[in-house]
Amino acid sequence: MSQGELRGRVLRATAGFADVATDRGVLRCRLRGRLKKEALSTDLIVVGDFVTVSPVEEGVGRIESIEPRRTVFSRRHPGRGGRHREDVLIANLDLLVCVFAVSFPIMKPRLLDRFLVIAESQGIVPIVVLNKIDEEGAEEVRELLEPHRAIGYEIFETSTVTGEGIDALRERMRGQVSALVGPSGVGKSSLVNAIEPGLDLRVGETREVDGKGRHTTRVASLHPLTGGGYIADTPGIRELAAFEIPDEELPKCFPEFRPLLGGCAFRNCTHLNEPDCAILAAVDEGVIDEDRYESYAKMRLDEERPERFGH
Repeated sequence: MSQGELRGRVLRATAGFADVATDRGVLRCRLRGRLKKEALSTDLIVVGDFVTVSPVEEGVGRIESIEPRRTVFSRRHPGRGGRHREDVLIANLDLLVCVFAVSFPIMKPRLLDRFLVIAESQGIVPIVVLNKIDEEGAEEVRELLEPHRAIGYEIFETSTVTGEGIDALRERMRGQVSALVGPSGVGKSSLVNAIEPGLDLRVGETREVDGKGRHTTRVASLHPLTGGGYIADTPGIRELAAFEIPDEELPKCFPEFRPLLGGCAFRNCTHLNEPDCAILAAVDEGVIDEDRYESYAKMRLDEERPERFGH
């Protein structure tokens, strides 16, 4: 980094501009011309990126370089010819906050497992939030989450109506770079507003017809937390992408599988139908939850597998 240049984190990126938090405050920056010419298979600059900027004038700067991303959270974006490209939503995350609701939209454990697999594959710590805990049906959803609680995932129960669980969640996110993800309508924007009052993010309603929420967040943004760290509000995610997770790496994304890996009769065991498979034996014995195993099997067979393709 040359003299006069500053290191910063991208808080928002849209329409060729990026708001970058630096030691001298937030600068509105454009990319240096040569960076725009670099051919990439994914987004050139995204929320959470670390960059080097040169101040141009008061409150304005120019992005000179972009650091390699430690982690990314992505979704699938349609491309030409029926192909898809990686649409990176957030870079350099510490904590992935997977938010689901007690009532509408209906909790889907398979979708949660896909979020968890993506977090595990990227080395991002995932936690689970069961929001709208003040509404009817909480006990049934708690039962759905028991397998996840049993293998050590942190589960927070919250209500933006009563305030239950908000302080505990805020404390867990303190000092972390966190992204709230989950189906539209589960109350992500309301949670952000409760955790950091004053942000006043747009809040939508859930449609009664299909239980799907309206998309209230159109551009990902990173917001500083009063107690330290950042919180991201992301667009509604309907298609997820766990890019370049090799088949042999997928079992490692299930924490309950890890102690048993290497214990199968075949070194290249897929844990689907081979004899003397340690994972299948654990499922039969009740050591591994059957529904969690079913999530693995469906991902391995690509029935619900997040899209994978090379860069």
